[in-house]
Amino acid sequence: MLNIADTLRTWCREARPFALATVIQVSGSAPLPVGTSLAVDADGNVVGSVSGGCVEGAVYELCQQLLESGEPPTRARFGYSDEDAFAVGLTCGGELGVLVQRIDSVDRPHLVTALGEVASGRPAAVAQIIDGPEELLGRMLSVTDDGRTHGVAGSTQWERAVAAQARALLRAGRTGRVDLGGDAVTCPESLSVLIHTHASRPRMLIFGAIDFAGSLSEVGRFLGYRVTVCDARPVFATPARFPHADEVVVDWPHRYLATAEVDARTVVCVLTHEARFDVPLLRLALSLPVAYVGAMGSRRTHSHRLELLREAGVLEEHLALLHSPIGLDLGARTPEETALSIAAEIVAHTHQGSGTPLTRSAGPIHHRTTPSMAASPA
Repeated sequence: MLNIADTLRTWCREARPFALATVIQVSGSAPLPVGTSLAVDADGNVVGSVSGGCVEGAVYELCQQLLESGEPPTRARFGYSDEDAFAVGLTCGGELGVLVQRIDSVDRPHLVTALGEVASGRPAAVAQIIDGPEELLGRMLSVTDDGRTHGVAGSTQWERAVAAQARALLRAGRTGRVDLGGDAVTCPESLSVLIHTHASRPRMLIFGAIDFAGSLSEVGRFLGYRVTVCDARPVFATPARFPHADEVVVDWPHRYLATAEVDARTVVCVLTHEARFDVPLLRLALSLPVAYVGAMGSRRTHSHRLELLREAGVLEEHLALLHSPIGLDLGARTPEETALSIAAEIVAHTHQGSGTPLTRSAGPIHHRTTPSMAASPA
């Protein structure tokens, strides 16, 4: 849903009738993740996608039918048909489930609030009931970063239970499906809820104000990170040299990292390859709950750096977390190619990819994992 937040916000503010189709279940090699949406308004305008093209026509027709009939939300499943290769389905061989619903005056006000938060870059979550009693199917509520719930009174058990789950996933910065209820204490109804989350941008901390850092900061920003470049040398660490960074900090790297806000989506890239900076910085970075720590340098530099880190008391299990020499083997030479190599390793590590060319691998192309960070536009 949040993949088309800007358009949905406009349609809601204009009180324009529209139908929303949301991917609620994925298996196999389906092209788009759970939570991705397509919307169709009363004039036939369409925005978004649910399959990258395979079944858009059929979903579009379902949306139009619901708009015209006013029928309650409905679920549909699409998969590849071995019996009829020309049937509506996913040619990639996967399967997906879609919930199609009409957005009416009950949902619009709080959706405007949540979508406005997303448009402003602030965290927000929208919880959507995708399975349960018919009268609740498709119902939504939203939660903003201050913890407030919008769109419902919060007086029923299911509202309180769903809001609590939405707050939890918002704190984690993760979109996901949650099953709850079935008991008198938390929620008498058994519900499946899809919680769409827009979290603050994950952080990329680049240490070392060198040419490679300039290219990496550009790639990092493109991938959706909030990029910080830090170096102890003020003559090199200037905003003019790193126009793509969100901030440029002049400080000793380990001292800055000790006070920086990091989380499980943060990536740390050490490009200084100088022991007086690297050792205290990596000693600290490897002890933090971050997604990725990588360090630039030759294999000889890396071997020597490991010796110094062991002498500094770094445990072997922490050293095993270090990606060094940093990046995938792409044969990179230029700063731009090296930045691509580093970014590729970060993406592969985040989604548990092998980095192997797809032509040399078998099995599903799309990994069904829970990423440790949300770098892509939610």
